[in-house]
Order: sequence, then C-alpha cells, then structure tokens
Amino acid sequence: MRAYICDQIWSFCYAKAKNVANAKAAPEGAGDLWTWTALDADSKLIIGYLRGGRDAGYANEFMQDVADRLATRVQLTTDGHKAYLEAVEGAFGAAVDYAMLIKHYGEPVGALGRYSPGECTGTEQRRVEGRPDKAHVSTSYVERQNLNPRIGMRRFTRLTNAFSKKVEPHYWMVCLYTAFHNYVRIHKTLRCTPAMAAGLTKTLWSMDDLVAMIDAQAPEPKRPRVYNVRISK
Repeated sequence: MRAYICDQIWSFCYAKAKNVANAKAAPEGAGDLWTWTALDADSKLIIGYLRGGRDAGYANEFMQDVADRLATRVQLTTDGHKAYLEAVEGAFGAAVDYAMLIKHYGEPVGALGRYSPGECTGTEQRRVEGRPDKAHVSTSYVERQNLNPRIGMRRFTRLTNAFSKKVEPHYWMVCLYTAFHNYVRIHKTLRCTPAMAAGLTKTLWSMDDLVAMIDAQAPEPKRPRVYNVRISK
C-alpha cells in the first residue's frame, strides 16, 4: 500500500496578516498564504497542491482534490492540524488508512533569537481511520520537501524583501516549481525525477521541455488592432 503525506508551508503576499491593516495600498489577497502539499513517500511525487488559507474550507478543497487523484486505497499521514479531520473524512470516508503525527514542542535551546524554533520534545501517533502501518506514519519526507521551495523560490525565503507583492504571480510560481520538482529536478536518493520514479515518464525533462509544454497550452496572443488615423492639414 502506498503512503502519502500532507503538510502546509507558510509564506505571505505584500505583508504578513497582522500588518495588512496598516499597510499602504495593500492589494487584494495580501496577507498570509499557505501552500498545501500532498507527497508520495516512495516516488517523492507531489500529487496535489493548493494555495490559499489554512482554514477548514481550504482543507476540504485540498483533500477532495487529493482523493480524486488516487485510484486505490492508500495510507495517509498529516500533522495535527484539526482541519484535516473533517476534510479527510469528507473526501475519503472509511476508504483510507489515516493517522496523525502530532509533535510536541517546548522552549528553544541553545542560542536564542527572535525566530528561534521551539524544541521538539516528543511525537504522538494517533490513528484516525482504518489500520495505518505505524512504520509508515511519518511526515519527514514532506517536511524535508518544504525546505526546497524556500531554497528554490526566493518568494518563500524568510527575512528578505523578495516576498511576493501580488497574489497571482505567487500562485504561478508555485505551479512552475511543482512541475519542475516532478519532472526536471533529479532526486538524489532516487537518482531520477519523481515523475520517472512514479512511472509517469521514461525520460528526463529539461526546462526547455517544460517551457514548450507551457507555450503549447497557452492561448494564442491577440494581435493588436491597428487604426488608420487621418491627420488633417
């Protein structure tokens, strides 16, 4: 049985949510942005993603999309985010082996700073549905994957001025990165791309292949209208 892991990664557009009210000329969609990701633990393929908020509505939309992409019963692991409980139940019903991995945090140790993360003091595996295999209840792969967007997309890098200024370019960048991750980037452990490991393609794609596919799907640009203007003497 294949195992899948879901998680969310935080970023923001224009300003953090707590600062939007006092921001000057904040555009629509300004504030915190979350990217929901579903990862195949074996092939490291991103099978589904969603950009938006972190509430129950987005959780339901995300999990329904993930369920629609799967043809067989799978094992699913998420963190302890409560929105997953209703979302997984609504999308899969009883046709899933689902567990939560809940991490407990304490005060950070060592050199302390403004953004020092809490120290993980322990984990708890909680069975929610079906009979998940405890050996595969883990969020390590997807948490490691969360590092790649922060390295590969400056929009996700913390403590810089490279954050997205508008929502739409941010969304398109996430789409481009996901395609790059699945089809172009060679995973060091697999020694091939996730799409090759999953059997979606037998060849290694290049960025030229990816751009050609995007161009083929893009609508043909409209030709500008030309007006004949008479200038009277």
